[in-house]
Amino acid sequence: MSRVGSRALTVATVAVAASLLVTAPNALANPNAVNPIAGLNGTFGLPQLHGRAQAVAQVTGMSSPNNTQNVNMIGTDLGIMWDNGRGEVLTAFGDTAGLGVPNLLQGSLWSWRSNAIVRSNDRNLADGMNFDSVVLDPLGQTKEVVPSPKIPFVEISRIPTAGVAVGDSQYLNLMSVKNWGPAGTWETNFSGLAVSNDNGENWAALPDTQRPSVGGDRNFQQSAYLKDGGYVYQYGTPPGRFNLGHIARVKEQDIAKLGEYEYWTGQDWKKGDPAAAAPIVDGVGELSVAYNATLGQYLMVTTDNANSIVLRRSPSPVGPWSPPEVLVDTREVSSIYAPYIHPYSTGRDLYFLATVYQNYNVLLLRATL
Repeated sequence: MSRVGSRALTVATVAVAASLLVTAPNALANPNAVNPIAGLNGTFGLPQLHGRAQAVAQVTGMSSPNNTQNVNMIGTDLGIMWDNGRGEVLTAFGDTAGLGVPNLLQGSLWSWRSNAIVRSNDRNLADGMNFDSVVLDPLGQTKEVVPSPKIPFVEISRIPTAGVAVGDSQYLNLMSVKNWGPAGTWETNFSGLAVSNDNGENWAALPDTQRPSVGGDRNFQQSAYLKDGGYVYQYGTPPGRFNLGHIARVKEQDIAKLGEYEYWTGQDWKKGDPAAAAPIVDGVGELSVAYNATLGQYLMVTTDNANSIVLRRSPSPVGPWSPPEVLVDTREVSSIYAPYIHPYSTGRDLYFLATVYQNYNVLLLRATL
């Protein structure tokens, strides 16, 4: 397993930081209320699972062989992966905690970045997921690639929800979080795209792609992408978890043109009208969708209304989607969320990342299909 970065945080420094904040998690709500120091927040090491999925390795944080604390990524969540089109996986993480100037307006004593990008060439996932490089700021720390002002009820964070490569460009869909609500709920201002033409090193927001959190566009505040048959399929939900899922599609070359998107009505595709999108699935949180050639099926992983990680199957991108199959039971890990399928999953091995809130770091898991 590889190590990232060259600016290791000393044990003494981390101990001082830990003494500043020892707090209990608040059940999958505000990420700023969690302590990312392993062991001080009630969890340490890999969870022992007895269901369909097993934890393979931690991929971020002080307990990870990637040693992401060396680039001041002490805690983070999400882990949205996509193939960059050149045999490399890019991963976008969400709110990322490190040392530095605290975000007191957020109620946090940590320095927070709203998003972060790493790269990986690792195809042998049986022992974990190696990072090969990290997008860094001039100080050698994890860079916030799409800046956010982090002002409550203006924009508290700009969090990635989906990524896809089109030609030589990388596209990242992000939601502008206005405020955090009760467990599993939050409010957004809008969602929209950012683009990178240098393999994720630098990103530019695309204002013309913004979907306000009203009307039909509200159903696409959080997204998942699937490339299939020359189209990019966009799976969307309103902000938060326990929601209905919807689907749109656009020709790959038109991904930055909102007027070119078509919306599945339940019977056919309707262009230019997000309000026409009919629900295709219910009771979902963060989504990830991929095609499995061995099974000849489209696979969707998400969380259900009980916060278990579940799998659904479909013969087509639009459905019908099968009843959920539990991969990780919430009774074994009550704070796990945001499962994202690894693009290099093959055969009957389904590898995916998921976050354990109490640890506020990301794990690689494997399930057999």
